[in-house]
Amino acid sequence: MHRYRSHTCGELRASDVSTDVRLSGWLHNRRDLGGILFIDLRDHYGITQLVARPGTAANEALSHLTKETVVRVDGTVVGRGADNVNPELPTGEIEIEVTGIEVLGAAQQIPFTINADDGVNEERRLEYRFLDLRRERMHRNIMLRTAVISAIRHKMTALGFNEMATPILAATSPEGARDFVVPSRLNPGKFYALPQAPQQFKQLLMIAGFDRYFQIAPCFRDEDARADRSPGEFYQLDVEMSFVEQEDVFQPVEKLMTELFEEFGGGRHVTSPFPRIPFREAMLKYGSDKPDLRARLELVDITDVFEGSAFKAFAGKHVRALPVPDVSAQPRKFFDQLGEYAVEQGAKGLAWVRVAEDGTLSGPIAKFLTEENVKVLTERLGLAAGHAVFFGAGEAAEVSKIMGAVRVEAAKRSGHFEEGVFRFCWIVDFPMYEKDEETGKIDFSHNPFSMPQGGMKDLEEKDPLDILAWQYDIVCNGIELSSGAIRNHEPEIMLKAFEIAGYERETVEREFAGMLRAFRLGAPPHGGIAPGVDRIVMLLADEPNIRETIAFPLNGNAQDLMMGAPSVLEESRLRELNIALRKPPAGKNSAAE
Repeated sequence: MHRYRSHTCGELRASDVSTDVRLSGWLHNRRDLGGILFIDLRDHYGITQLVARPGTAANEALSHLTKETVVRVDGTVVGRGADNVNPELPTGEIEIEVTGIEVLGAAQQIPFTINADDGVNEERRLEYRFLDLRRERMHRNIMLRTAVISAIRHKMTALGFNEMATPILAATSPEGARDFVVPSRLNPGKFYALPQAPQQFKQLLMIAGFDRYFQIAPCFRDEDARADRSPGEFYQLDVEMSFVEQEDVFQPVEKLMTELFEEFGGGRHVTSPFPRIPFREAMLKYGSDKPDLRARLELVDITDVFEGSAFKAFAGKHVRALPVPDVSAQPRKFFDQLGEYAVEQGAKGLAWVRVAEDGTLSGPIAKFLTEENVKVLTERLGLAAGHAVFFGAGEAAEVSKIMGAVRVEAAKRSGHFEEGVFRFCWIVDFPMYEKDEETGKIDFSHNPFSMPQGGMKDLEEKDPLDILAWQYDIVCNGIELSSGAIRNHEPEIMLKAFEIAGYERETVEREFAGMLRAFRLGAPPHGGIAPGVDRIVMLLADEPNIRETIAFPLNGNAQDLMMGAPSVLEESRLRELNIALRKPPAGKNSAAE
């Protein structure tokens, strides 16, 4: 028999009764029923129940061992009585009568419970992440991640893409976040940068003639943590294609996402095909360029209705309305709670009216609406008996953000939210430029290396704020999975695009010399996208925080509490790297800077 096991803890069934077996694993739980010990033994594959009778050496040994001790047990498979079968376990029809035991790895008292959620805080969980990963939920999430990545590789290869690796030690990136830098011992005073994304390398692969590339790419960005973004490092499905237009990129990605979410989504339906929603339409209808389409409500811009109005709360402001049908049975508490939610999002309040059976409006602001206001609102919003309308007014961007959140919350509270589905969409037609409200300066609004729609002609003839780019996002259930673009591969168009944003030609030639050189030596039209693997798994696992799907994430301050990173380097190491430290002034929190 094998030194450690003849079977795993998830393998034995009723057909194995009377078989002598050897198992190894962790002591998951222990119950003492009248001197008879029942032990749950756990390994990677599952849980098997052990039985140790009173007066046996196995009973004596197992009664004193702490939970999470690693043991090897010998015993015989016996069937459970019908009343004792555990339908929750694949091994629930049998148990092991223990005849021998060996301790393989003793455990001290563990700092938190493994077999139940005891409410331990996240910092503690990250400090003992190897213990946290023993929990069923975390183990399941990591194995889901493994299966998803394996499936992505298989499906991308089947779609004709070739997996290629790009460098980790690279030059500083023109991406938007801060780089993580690595000092070069052989080149004193110089630094590598860890790639924020393989953007330039994958474009160079297209210029080199490889046509269809993909990679499960590690990316490094020195940015703050968010629920849907892990600080420090993350992984993305990096994709690039040659001789393509926007729809050519959408087709394989849409096929991949549909298959992936149907396979691993636990029965949740994937709506397909994915709608294409222009950026400006998304902001007007949903208040967000990451719309959650499970909410079956839409915002309506009614700013013009109140131009010159005597109602000061709306006059001269951007006004957005949210009509909500079928709320006649909702109590006043429904409206008050939704107003409180709006205040939490940054609003000063939430105006509303409701439509009575006779078509008249009632509510806090009904008396301020003229007959003409009511007529126009009824027609434009399609109001009928039982409807309510919520209003937001103020500066356009702020109102969009607040009412976008109210839209989703109102849908959830009023029964207009679709559960159990994955609703994808493409956000398209992003503006190439935007104006800084404080300085009035024209700058890039999204990705500066995207091809402008209309090419050089639009750059030369259109108002910069009217120029659209071949940029796109893929969104699922209100989570942006990725941005992508058709790349600007023509040097003169690229130089003109940067000129409009205030960059001198010499600066662009210097900062992006490598890419421009490549473009001037025969570059094909190309484009791509890079969906976040961590976010995909977060959605599939139905987890609210991305750290629940990463084996060893950093905490919110980009620290590894388990391994003690980042750490201080000894002076001898700093000298070897030709580095002198300049510490922040006393009292300054460098981690927050």
